[in-house]
Amino acid sequence: MDELELEIKTLIVDALGLEDIEPEEIDSNERLFVEGLGLDSIDALELGMEIQKKYGVKINSETENVKEHFASVANLAKFISSAKGA
Repeated sequence: MDELELEIKTLIVDALGLEDIEPEEIDSNERLFVEGLGLDSIDALELGMEIQKKYGVKINSETENVKEHFASVANLAKFISSAKGA
């Protein structure tokens, strides 16, 4: 899972143009939105599109637990792993 988490961190930094942070500096359990990394709803849309492109994972924004999936890098890694395994 560590390799997937690093890929996701790199994707976040590259896709969102975060110039002042390195992927390795992101804590896998840190909140991504509001507090923590401080991403917003526009970032969520961009990140969701990049995840769909890179991993072929369908993300339904109307699903109840979509916020939980996007809460942290660790949660995203679990979501992607389970969606790819399904």
